[in-house]
Amino acid sequence: MNVQTSEIFTRSTEHVVQFYDCESELAQAVGAYLAQAVWAGDVSIVIATPDHRSAFEGQLAAAGVRLDRVARDETILWLDAAETLAHLRVEEGGIDPEAFRSVVGEIVRGACQRGREVRAYGEMVALLWDAGDVLGAIELEKLWNELARELQFSLWCAYHGHSLAVHEHADELHEVCHLHTSVIDEATARFAAGADAPLAARRFVSSVLARRPYEGRVQTGDIRLLVSELATNAVIHARSPFSVSVRCVGSAVRISVRDSSPMRPVLRDGGVTSLSGRGLHLVDALADAWGVDADVDGKTIWAELPLSVG
Repeated sequence: MNVQTSEIFTRSTEHVVQFYDCESELAQAVGAYLAQAVWAGDVSIVIATPDHRSAFEGQLAAAGVRLDRVARDETILWLDAAETLAHLRVEEGGIDPEAFRSVVGEIVRGACQRGREVRAYGEMVALLWDAGDVLGAIELEKLWNELARELQFSLWCAYHGHSLAVHEHADELHEVCHLHTSVIDEATARFAAGADAPLAARRFVSSVLARRPYEGRVQTGDIRLLVSELATNAVIHARSPFSVSVRCVGSAVRISVRDSSPMRPVLRDGGVTSLSGRGLHLVDALADAWGVDADVDGKTIWAELPLSVG
């Protein structure tokens, strides 16, 4: 399975959550999502902080989208996340379902009445979560799902990766994931081509998985073996610095190792007593799928393992 972000939104009923560590990752992903909507003639509703709105607009402009035309045609409807959320909260805490339907519901309904596909991006849930109102965030996710049963639109939610580090909310994180049709989660680190780099890469991947809501759903031992083999390949054969990415999309975890060598790895015939040449055979045996993506600056070797049903 080679899932790209754009492929997740092929159906108008998708409700996707992204966990991100880097602001630029979020901006690039959401910018691509919105640009794709513009090119398709869809209507987008963006409920975001001012900083994120500015970053998304920058990505749209870089993609060639005319922001003045988007504003004139109201192709993208921009709302401030904190201001919109303030209209939904009740004094004693929590979310007012009627206020959600009258504020957010009417905006989505109006967009749907224009006869085009509707895509929404929202981070009110992240504001609630970061403010410690975890139950409010889950309540708001459920209200979005109720609205999606009435109206047809896709929805992208985003939470910062630091939200995942609070272990006492592990059960709530599992519930958040179950309230979505797909989960996008990626973390990346870079390493020098030293003898200790494979160990550092394994530790990085282990720390990422420990912070994510995947406990019991992934074979961490197999993933550490994959990382070790791919990182060792970069050090010994590519002899270049490399990066390691851990990405979850839907039902699989993908490990990617990128180096600056154009040389493609080859599955060699090596016996059990061979001192080298067995790494890719191990990757082939452990992974559900693996492959090599080449570009002008090097290559990326990736491997995927399934997430068990949680």
